[in-house]
Amino acid sequence: MKSIKFALVTLTAALTLTACNDAQVASRNLSQAADNFEINRRVVFYNGITADYMLSIEGLCSLDADNARKVSITCKTGPSTFKKHYLGLSDNVTYFIEQLEPAGVSTFHYKVVFKPSVILPDIVVK
Repeated sequence: MKSIKFALVTLTAALTLTACNDAQVASRNLSQAADNFEINRRVVFYNGITADYMLSIEGLCSLDADNARKVSITCKTGPSTFKKHYLGLSDNVTYFIEQLEPAGVSTFHYKVVFKPSVILPDIVVK
């Protein structure tokens, strides 16, 4: 039973991977590179009523927009320093993200990042 389940999972994964086109692979790899602070971006918050830019954040930034009313942006500011910003969205406030420089990513291979420190986090004893 376990071997059948494993075969089905493997087949599903293989079909999923082959169903992607070059643009989807490149897009996924660019997104992953940006989330790993490898790509300079500019995030601009824009007021649609007044036509004004409200806020601009530039740098090695990753965006988390899981919530429709709130966006969090984490930027790497040094080798091991980060800043995190939370911004609320409304009916007239939106944002866009601009990639500031081209980045080379493969359209033939998916990028896999393995970080043991995420699996085994630092333990703080007080």
